[in-house]
Amino acid sequence: MKKIIHIDMDSFYASVEIRDNPSLKGRPVGIGSPTEKRGVLCTANYEARKYGVRAALPTMYALKLCPDLILVRPNFDKYRVESMRIREIFKEYTALVEPLSLDEAYLDVSECQQCDGSATLIAKEIRDKIFKETGLTASAGIAPNKFLAKIASDWNKPNGQFVIKPEEVSDFVFNLPIKKIFGVGKVTAAKLQSHEFETCGDIQKASLLELKNIVGSFGEKLYHYSRGIDNREVSASRERKSVSVEHTFREDICEINEVIIKTEGVFEELKYRLENKDIKHDEIKSIFIKLKFKDFKQTTVSDLNSLFKLEDFILLVKKGFHRKEEAIRLLGLGVQLKTKKKESKYQLSFLSE
Repeated sequence: MKKIIHIDMDSFYASVEIRDNPSLKGRPVGIGSPTEKRGVLCTANYEARKYGVRAALPTMYALKLCPDLILVRPNFDKYRVESMRIREIFKEYTALVEPLSLDEAYLDVSECQQCDGSATLIAKEIRDKIFKETGLTASAGIAPNKFLAKIASDWNKPNGQFVIKPEEVSDFVFNLPIKKIFGVGKVTAAKLQSHEFETCGDIQKASLLELKNIVGSFGEKLYHYSRGIDNREVSASRERKSVSVEHTFREDICEINEVIIKTEGVFEELKYRLENKDIKHDEIKSIFIKLKFKDFKQTTVSDLNSLFKLEDFILLVKKGFHRKEEAIRLLGLGVQLKTKKKESKYQLSFLSE
């Protein structure tokens, strides 16, 4: 039986800034670009979250929700240094560390001998070391697999941990709301709820074929996750192929100029996400956009020659929009990353991803 820990730093970027500037303590803080640049927040501390302020929210809207919000420009070089200090702590316990971003990671401690092999005690010890060495708090989830560990790390936030023992998995997932499942966003949740699926227990009553008919290929993951099954390994050398951000609009957008305005905000969010995942611009192979129209049909446009500029994304958005010139309900921006493995010379480029 695997022993997996998911460590998630508590409002990491904001916590670093508050630690370095104690005058911010106890005040609502958001990390992001100023409103005149149509910026979005990459995180907010827990004081700000009480007002509904959260990551990926446009800065202008965040300030409307919380007029006293203190906006701090992100400093990813500083966050990267702190992240490396934290990862060195992880490596004291296991070589099987899979970073998801600068502020979270999976650890497989199945073979760890510290703390008499107790994953619960290991997680507590790691969190204590992080606080002692950095002054930052972390939350942890401990479970038999990655899916459950990630859910558990959010259970007692901030500065807490939660354990799902193997014998507790069935009972735990049975009453778990579908919205807690990674990959179930608003659209997928709405589809499932239209079939009266509210919990994993409800999903367990459905066949694999029925789930695929409702949510497509994601149905297979849903079928297993709803039963607490996740056989993914913690991989220290996992290679990411792409990074993207998607926004579904509250109302369909008919005018291309309004779509372009929205593109600026999504671009800022994508830029933050790349920084958060420690991805440099020279690692980008190509950029792409996705548009979903009001009839749910979609189109994608890519460019191999872009240097990751907003203007290049806007050109792709215009090209995609003019393919149908209908109202847009979803806008996505993303990048394909260069592979570190040598590709076969016989493999066609459009199949390589």
